[in-house]
Amino acid sequence: MTGKTQYRTGIVLTALPVMFLIFDSVIKFSGMPIVSQSMTELGYPVDAALTIGLIEIVCLALYVVPRTSVLGAVLLTGYLGGAIATHVRVGNPLFSHVLFPTYIAALLWAGLFLREQRLRVLLPLRAA
Repeated sequence: MTGKTQYRTGIVLTALPVMFLIFDSVIKFSGMPIVSQSMTELGYPVDAALTIGLIEIVCLALYVVPRTSVLGAVLLTGYLGGAIATHVRVGNPLFSHVLFPTYIAALLWAGLFLREQRLRVLLPLRAA
């Protein structure tokens, strides 16, 4: 893959989870009944949605700024790990709920890996 194609592919792979996470964080500020219902089902107080949404937005902002994108990816990985733990704790289905944050994290890291030369130097993928 050429450098330009690799970078563009990285942008696309980055855009998908970023759009989802923007939606996910903004909806937490909306006060919609689905947010209250979800928070209750997951065992969190409804007023925690604002704090969780703010943390998500801050991590996402760090991720989309090129200078802090690796830090943002690390923080989002931790955030998504908490989501995985929550879904496991409440007994949600594996592929649709428990692993969904893993899919988002994989897209975040794949997009970053393709668009960030410094990361490819740090974590080189080599053929056997």
